[in-house]
Amino acid sequence: MKWIYKFARFMNGRYGIDELYKFLFKIYIILLIVDIFTKNNIIIYLELIVFVFMFYRFFSKNIKARKKENKLYLKIVKIIKKPFLNIKRNIDDKEHIYKKCSKCKTLLKLPLPDKIGIKHVKCPKCKKRLTVFCYRKEKIEIITNNKYKNS
Repeated sequence: MKWIYKFARFMNGRYGIDELYKFLFKIYIILLIVDIFTKNNIIIYLELIVFVFMFYRFFSKNIKARKKENKLYLKIVKIIKKPFLNIKRNIDDKEHIYKKCSKCKTLLKLPLPDKIGIKHVKCPKCKKRLTVFCYRKEKIEIITNNKYKNS
């Protein structure tokens, strides 16, 4: 048990694990698996670079710089995931369809209509007419809910 306390004392003031570290670890595992099948020197060097960078960040005492790197990584991930957010909402929510207005970028929460097919809706904010394809059959009640706005 003594080594656990020594390691805890050693890690005091060091950065540790964050989201970027987890991502780098996943990349490292993928490269390791690919390396098993291909035996390519380039992949071995990429593994080494990822491994060294991963542990450099883990043991770093420059917490401010590591937080800045992680914040940049999270910002990039958010930008990449943003276009797929409405697709995920449409799959998860069985009672509504989510559509973004192309003019004012307001997120509209539309109830499912009676019939499957193409429907037309007006944006309550800018009055632009939107075309929505409905692939599930439910009853329509309201056109929009303004509490969901794009930030």
